[in-house]
Amino acid sequence: MHGIRELLIGPPLPTQRAVAERLSKVQALAALSPDALASIAYANQEIYLGLAAAGAAGLVYSWRIALVIVTLLGMVAISYMQTISAYPQGGGSYTVARENLGEIAGLIAAAALILNYVLNASVSLTAGVAAVASAFPALWPHRTALALVLLVIITLANLRGAREAGTLMAMPVYLFVATYLGVIGVGLVRAVLEGPGSYAVTAPTPVEPLTAFLLLHTFSSGCTALTGVEAISNGVPVFRPPEPHNARITMAAMAVLMATLFLGTTGLTQYFGVVAGPQETILSALARRIAGGGVLYYVVQAATLVGLLVAANTSFVGFPRLASVMARDGYLPRQLAILGDRLVFSNGIVLLSALAGLLIVVFGGDTHALIPLFAIGAFLTFTLSQAGMVRHWLRERGAGWPVKAIINGIGMAVTAATAIVIGVSRFVEGAWIVLALVPLLVFGFRKVAGHYRGIRAELTLRGLPPDLDVPPSPRVVLPISGVHRGVLEALRYALSISDRVTAVYVEVEPGSAERIREQWERWGLGVPLEIVPSPYRSVVGPLLDFLDRYDHECNDGMLATVILPEFVPAKWWEFLLHNQTTWLIRLALLYRRRRYGKRRAIIDVPMHLRH
Repeated sequence: MHGIRELLIGPPLPTQRAVAERLSKVQALAALSPDALASIAYANQEIYLGLAAAGAAGLVYSWRIALVIVTLLGMVAISYMQTISAYPQGGGSYTVARENLGEIAGLIAAAALILNYVLNASVSLTAGVAAVASAFPALWPHRTALALVLLVIITLANLRGAREAGTLMAMPVYLFVATYLGVIGVGLVRAVLEGPGSYAVTAPTPVEPLTAFLLLHTFSSGCTALTGVEAISNGVPVFRPPEPHNARITMAAMAVLMATLFLGTTGLTQYFGVVAGPQETILSALARRIAGGGVLYYVVQAATLVGLLVAANTSFVGFPRLASVMARDGYLPRQLAILGDRLVFSNGIVLLSALAGLLIVVFGGDTHALIPLFAIGAFLTFTLSQAGMVRHWLRERGAGWPVKAIINGIGMAVTAATAIVIGVSRFVEGAWIVLALVPLLVFGFRKVAGHYRGIRAELTLRGLPPDLDVPPSPRVVLPISGVHRGVLEALRYALSISDRVTAVYVEVEPGSAERIREQWERWGLGVPLEIVPSPYRSVVGPLLDFLDRYDHECNDGMLATVILPEFVPAKWWEFLLHNQTTWLIRLALLYRRRRYGKRRAIIDVPMHLRH
């Protein structure tokens, strides 16, 4: 098993390699920005599907809606560049909101971010599969299985470490960017040579009138292009020093590239009057219009697939780091804060993969079904982050603070308005799910924090007298299933710590106790043996009843220590060949409410088998 693990994710790395595992700007752009860069694949599709319902009258608004979204992108990017400077330790919206607006606001931001990361991974992978299925329609019925295969691949890539994932993702991301810049360039040349197309000729028959609500609904769908923008501010610690400077440059580069790709593809789609056929995406139709149906078209579709595949990587970088920050703050399980063998937060990566896979299966690998859940969480976090930054500048002041506060204030107002539009227009279609899950997650975070606070209160040394008495030697109970070498080793250990040892045999098969008693008289070293009948063939229940009765009879202010003999097979799969009674007893003793106000010690005595 260890060999297979190292083959898949590589050998462990020493902690000293942590700085070397950080990313350059080129690697970080590939690791943290593919969600935003590749969002043209599903954002363009949602804009097209929304406006196509109104026919030609709706589709002519495509480029204008894209321009509004890009303007919004600029505001958000500038605001987050200020966040990077103010919070170079990362944490993004969660940290900003919690430190400036209070615990609840921070947890709301964290809940929305977590949902957004999971949705981004699911949507990116399903959209990538849709791009391939557009070129090869025979794959359309197998979208769910293909998306899950891609999910496994990207999970393993991230488990291998940040630097390897960044290097692995760099080539596909830049292939995607170069390919679509090429498509835009060729499209501009063809636009000059051929002139415009007309939606009056190509648009589908309208099924509903063009209304303000339809435009707002389409705008809210297109805003999925902005999901993932906050990943750079969340992931500042993954950059090489100086981290904030490199992160700001990467944020600016991401915004410029995204605006170019989004406006370029949307503008050309509208200029040529491109419409998509059945089982085809709008970007596939645009590529077919510009590149034809030959090799270049398939190159574009392949680039779209790999671009969307690594777009999911934004979540695999951001989610584990956010989860680690929250775990250190006590709002998520401590395991999520542990740095794995490859200097990445392995538990967070695996958790994200499991949640994304569940969504892909539940929604049948359908991107359009997942989109309504997508953008509302992103804009909720944008709004809380910007509000937190306004509060930060008002409190900290510093050079240029009025201008900075105004910039973040404008960002807060715009993103709040957008969040309201998305929530209202997409409520029935699925936004309600996110709006319902956020408070449930916040409740869960607070319950986890309460659990850890309770543990700290119970473990504190405060109020404990310094002159603690040493307790007397314990009474020991040794459950046995037979008389063999493993039991005798445990018996010898029991006698080394106490002269009050009692062996217990639970008689599951009537008549078996006599044979055990005879063997015990020969090998039991004078230790008394209690036979406990079990008319219902259970071992755990009768043993627990015996322990309670024995402790009550002794009434010496302590509970008997239980020593469990256990043999350990040589190979992992051999565990499946045994009934695991010792494990069941241990579990029952550990999680059983203590009796008589005392705690019971449990000691394992393993015997490692050679075969």
